[in-house]
Amino acid sequence: MRFVVAGGGTGGHIYPALAIARGLKARYPGAEILYIGTAGGMEADIVPREGLPFKGIVASGLKRKLSLSNLAVLWQAGYGFCQAYRTIRRLRPAAVIGTGGYVCGPVLLAAALSKIPTLIHEQNALPGITNRILARFVDRITITFAASVDYFTPRKKVRLTGLPVRPEILQVEKSCHPGKSGIEGGRLSLLSFGGSRGARTINMAMVEVIKKFAGDPRVDIFHVTGKAGYNEFVENCAARGIDMGNYGNITVKSYIYHMQDVLAAADLVLSRAGAATLAELTAVGIPAILVPYPYASENHQEFNARALEKEGAAMVVPDQKLNGKLLCRELEALLSGRDRLSEMAAASKKMGKRNALADIIDCVAELVGY
Repeated sequence: MRFVVAGGGTGGHIYPALAIARGLKARYPGAEILYIGTAGGMEADIVPREGLPFKGIVASGLKRKLSLSNLAVLWQAGYGFCQAYRTIRRLRPAAVIGTGGYVCGPVLLAAALSKIPTLIHEQNALPGITNRILARFVDRITITFAASVDYFTPRKKVRLTGLPVRPEILQVEKSCHPGKSGIEGGRLSLLSFGGSRGARTINMAMVEVIKKFAGDPRVDIFHVTGKAGYNEFVENCAARGIDMGNYGNITVKSYIYHMQDVLAAADLVLSRAGAATLAELTAVGIPAILVPYPYASENHQEFNARALEKEGAAMVVPDQKLNGKLLCRELEALLSGRDRLSEMAAASKKMGKRNALADIIDCVAELVGY
């Protein structure tokens, strides 16, 4: 069997596509999978490193205001469609799966016009423009958040599957971890991070939090600054008279390579609201304070965070309102009211989709007939 997987532009599109490709390989041993992405995108570097054949095509997005550059974009879209159409007609794959990004437009449209079964996966609560357009043409739509269903018609195409989570995250057993402090009593473990590159707003606020709770026997703090922000963070702490070597309950790192290890011990997470992060937190059942990245396209992180807040799994603090005093106040309230934290943890676990990948592959199997 042959499959085509497409997705590009950001890691949020690329890594779910790679997870689906691995899932297809597991379900259909011996299957041939071609990854189609943007010729100059991140995927052109990442995908070959994962051992998958890669085909780069031309693709870019329209500007949101009138611009002469949109004429070039339209030409590129037409050329990219021709590239995708020729490739798909030659391969005749059993199905074509897209995970978002401009490149999915020409690829999924070419497949649909070729009468090949098609599926798109949407990671965010607010679907991207490409997926919203493609929804009219594809055979199946899989979504991460229940809130996304309102953006797609007809609804009978839509399946709530969740977002594939890395296997090492799914293997986390919080109750058995030797460093687990427990929500119900004892020391509360806070994990804070802003993504692989860090988040300056979160770093600035965490200086105040560490100042207040350094040496506090009720809480352990594990803060990840991001590589770019580490030196500034340490300098800011020093300027506030914080010598982290004097406190056994404070750990600061620039980067974490094995996130599953720190998640296993975390009772509460402070982070941005990317779809992959939230999928991991809910898969493990960790409550969160979420600070959506304000410059994400169409403010989609805000929609992601609000989806968790609506279910009681998280509280949301807008980036422009985040500061150390607010965080200290919220953390103090949670330390004083562990029942609320337990309820948030239960709500988070209820939202988790640990079988997301298998459910997506089941949808593909329905389309191909076995």
